[in-house]
Amino acid sequence: MRSVWIPRAGAPDVLEVREGPEPVGGPGRVKIRVRAAGVNFADVSARLGVYPDAPPFPCVVGYEVAGIAENEAEGIAPGQRVVALTRFGGYSEVVAPPVAQVFPLPDALSFEQGAAIPVNYLTAVLMLRHFANVQSGETVLVHAAAGGVGMAAIQLCKIAGAQVIGTASAAKHAVLREAGVAHTIDYRTQDFEMEVNRITAHRGVDVVLDATGAFRKSYRVLAPLGRLVCFGLSGAAAGMQPNRLAALGAVLRLPFFHPIQLMNANKAVMGVNLGHLWDRIDMLRREMLGLLRDAEAGRIAPVVGKTFPLTDAAGAHRYIQERQNVGKVVLTADA
Repeated sequence: MRSVWIPRAGAPDVLEVREGPEPVGGPGRVKIRVRAAGVNFADVSARLGVYPDAPPFPCVVGYEVAGIAENEAEGIAPGQRVVALTRFGGYSEVVAPPVAQVFPLPDALSFEQGAAIPVNYLTAVLMLRHFANVQSGETVLVHAAAGGVGMAAIQLCKIAGAQVIGTASAAKHAVLREAGVAHTIDYRTQDFEMEVNRITAHRGVDVVLDATGAFRKSYRVLAPLGRLVCFGLSGAAAGMQPNRLAALGAVLRLPFFHPIQLMNANKAVMGVNLGHLWDRIDMLRREMLGLLRDAEAGRIAPVVGKTFPLTDAAGAHRYIQERQNVGKVVLTADA
């Protein structure tokens, strides 16, 4: 089988397609012939050498796949269409994750749509439902709203009855408005703090979802009882050269929120890292099954912005790093 390897830190062109043995589906595992694999910013950070959770080089990354099961396991039959969470290794033609991480893929969804669900929607569920407890009538500021997590969050806010303010480059505003975003902000030419204050008449927002690293300003635009959920540093890492010193500098510039400051302001700051919840697979499985039911019923609709063949994973990484994507970027394998 073919897999995409990161041999060393570097630009997208360092990615290599290599041949290797297929994993074996055995007791408690499902061998999956991959048709689609999700691409995430964490994968890009791993390739740059600035993602601490990535396996050591050389490695194969990839957190999510959709394809065809090739062996029988608990609740899964050979030939069944499935979607799965993978703890790395997803950039491959065949994977064999634990059965607890494998789910039947509804007929209403393509393989590409299936691969667009796990990381983005589970992250959005954790932020909006587990942490922020978003309520009807609240206002949510979603940074990088046109990205995979952003588009997922917009749909979950719509289900909850919350209004969304989204930041993105101007070229993506029409798509965001079509998705249901009430107000759009061009982060390249507008100060989002000033715009949020204008839109909300200086009240502020109830929830901010921030993967850009602009945590100080995001905190300031919270209304009393507001919740800031941090889930990444894409803004600080985008375009970063592959060296850990640059990454350390971005981390050292992050703000510190003192407990007394939080108490006096009646605000909360929280963090989400889906990759650190593998020991809570029971909870992730419950949420994933709910998301698949929502997708089957049409309540959510994964947005696949662009697909690349597995052999052009470098193109997919470059596309994300240049901030061109709207929705999910997906790698596709030969049928």
